Amino acid sequence: MTETESELTERLETVQDPANDEDIVSMGLVNDVTVRDGTAEVSLAFNAPYAPTEIEIGNAIRDEIEEAGLEPDLRANVGEEHGFDEDVLLGVRNVVAVASGKGGVGKTTVAANLAAGLNDRGARVGILDADVHGPNVPRILPTENEPGITPDEEIVPPRSDGVMVMSTHHMMPDDEDEPAVMRGPMVNNVMMKFVNEVQWGRLDYLVVDLPPGTGDASLNLLQTLPVAGVVIVTTPQEMAVADARKGLRLFADHDAPVLGVVENMSTFRCPGCGDDHSVFGDGGGDEIRDDYDVPVLSRLPIHPDFDSQGGDGPTVRDDESPVQEDLFDMVDTVADRIGEENRRQVAEHVDAAGKHAGDDVPAAVESR
Repeated sequence: MTETESELTERLETVQDPANDEDIVSMGLVNDVTVRDGTAEVSLAFNAPYAPTEIEIGNAIRDEIEEAGLEPDLRANVGEEHGFDEDVLLGVRNVVAVASGKGGVGKTTVAANLAAGLNDRGARVGILDADVHGPNVPRILPTENEPGITPDEEIVPPRSDGVMVMSTHHMMPDDEDEPAVMRGPMVNNVMMKFVNEVQWGRLDYLVVDLPPGTGDASLNLLQTLPVAGVVIVTTPQEMAVADARKGLRLFADHDAPVLGVVENMSTFRCPGCGDDHSVFGDGGGDEIRDDYDVPVLSRLPIHPDFDSQGGDGPTVRDDESPVQEDLFDMVDTVADRIGEENRRQVAEHVDAAGKHAGDDVPAAVESR
């Protein structure tokens, strides 16, 4: 006998969200359950495509549906009903900022490999190079052509093996030594142009490579875009960690979810012997983790493969590189953290809505 929708919903209460230690029904992650012609259509408030944990939860849901004698049809849908603002960058599911307290810590390397790795996992990805004074993303993600213009004068970003790339590098003169001289208002104008006048289309992730520090570009991003999460990049050195903590505080003080810390140049991985050596000290990421209760997402080694000057593309796409696995681990961990934060926000919104509704219901009605 085929289970009813209410019975199937009860069955789904056994499926746990491992990151939040609650079942998916109590968290409000099940939007709707419909049983029709032997198929169970389940709409889920999932918003992190190709995140390993959401794939794991999805597989558990499929198992429960199949045990009920039904064919599973799972769909992801999260939006304004769960408190997610879609007024800005309509069609972009997750804006992921990559930031650092200071330059030279490998922030762009992390951002570009994150974008390429998510794309290789199957996601639709764009990357916005917001470091207008040092636009280096196209060095790691070389594009196949220049930006285009639509009849409506929107900018069409070029692609780098599937990743949409927008950078002030495309607007610079051919002389690569020519500096980008821009004062604060000009920086703001460029950022707003990239947000409002670029045809990003439908993306699962838009990675934003921010300039180092806590200046205008970072503040504008916080004030303009619905940021799903921020990745802080540092090296183990004391000064880099101190500046990374300031950057973290900026985002935390503006209620932007800090996904965690990537400790780049954590060790030197010798290409000859394969051993790791801590040449810049150690424990910097751990200090931030302990003081701010954010995870260390990844520890990336120093390795010659990260040198992007040859224009060979991101290391995450180099099947011969010994650090490719480290990068894909980072990609999966970041995607998981985005999903965890999104699901937590859905649960908080559902909980708040339930409490508000309870406050509005007369006591006589509640007691029935």
